[in-house]
Amino acid sequence: MELFENNWSEKLQPLVEKYRGKKHPLNYDNLYQLMVAVILSAQDSDANINKVAPAFFEKFPNLESLAVSTIEDLIPLVSKVRNFNTKASWLIEIAQTLKSNNAIPTQLDELIALKGIGRKSANVIMREMQVPAEGIIADLHVIRVAPRIGLIAESKDGNKVEKQLMQVLPKEIWGEIGMAISFLGREICRPTNPKCADCPIQVHCLYPLKTI
Repeated sequence: MELFENNWSEKLQPLVEKYRGKKHPLNYDNLYQLMVAVILSAQDSDANINKVAPAFFEKFPNLESLAVSTIEDLIPLVSKVRNFNTKASWLIEIAQTLKSNNAIPTQLDELIALKGIGRKSANVIMREMQVPAEGIIADLHVIRVAPRIGLIAESKDGNKVEKQLMQVLPKEIWGEIGMAISFLGREICRPTNPKCADCPIQVHCLYPLKTI
């Protein structure tokens, strides 16, 4: 059976429609909060970041306040976050570079130029801000689920996964398909005991064939 099929875009439409516009699990009220939360969430869980973020944003409500702070000021608020020292230094550097919330970019090349923001994080920010997609979100859920369903070849490298997805899917669904696959992995296509009966693309998924 062919791994890459030309009509995946059509097959994935029920998935896109199921999750279209659904807000990212990270809690945020504006672009500044989203950017900070995305940076803190790298190699950590969204649930953990949602726990520590309120106190952080209460003390540092914008880039202006963050720009005049020190790493030592941040550490008590982010000490339960993985790699908190490095992330604190990234946030300080970004704040001192941009200086204002109004200067936060929403374009891919400008976002990935900032410390702590790679393509995955930039794609998340752009999707949540409803900016036309320049790539596809490839988080840990997408890395796991996309090969499982037969959409791409297996890889642990998020950038390689994104590149494969961009090659097989039309640009008009880039903005939603990454997050849709991520939600599928979070809610239905779990690592063990996936809820296949609840999957909107079950009829096209190769996973059942792999388990026979």
